[in-house]
Amino acid sequence: MKTHRPSRAFCTLRSFGTTVFAFAVLASTWTGCVEIEDTVAIIYVQNSLGAPVQGAEVRLHAVGSVDQDFIGEVRFDTTQVSNAAGSVSFDFSDFYEQGQAGFAVLDIEATKGALSGIGIIKVEEETTNEQTITLE
Repeated sequence: MKTHRPSRAFCTLRSFGTTVFAFAVLASTWTGCVEIEDTVAIIYVQNSLGAPVQGAEVRLHAVGSVDQDFIGEVRFDTTQVSNAAGSVSFDFSDFYEQGQAGFAVLDIEATKGALSGIGIIKVEEETTNEQTITLE
């Protein structure tokens, strides 16, 4: 009885198919691990002449939805003091969840002595967001 041996072309094709399959499996594991970037807000505090203000207290906060019958809960409320360059950095990476559309719009209050300044910052996910506040 004669046994049938696969042709050389068939063996080459099967070997090629196995290689392509292995590459596809590896490629899917590479794209399956997406690294989440930091979500950071940096506030620069300056005086009316544009010089950095060290030691200013900077508060970022946000209140949830508000209507006539309901005052929302405070969602974020954090305070830091500006450094010698007049800046302060807030890291919100722990609050961001991948796939979330948008992150937060936060109120900014900065004070030093009798001087104060206010503003808002739109914090977009997985990026460094910056805003400047002038104390007057």
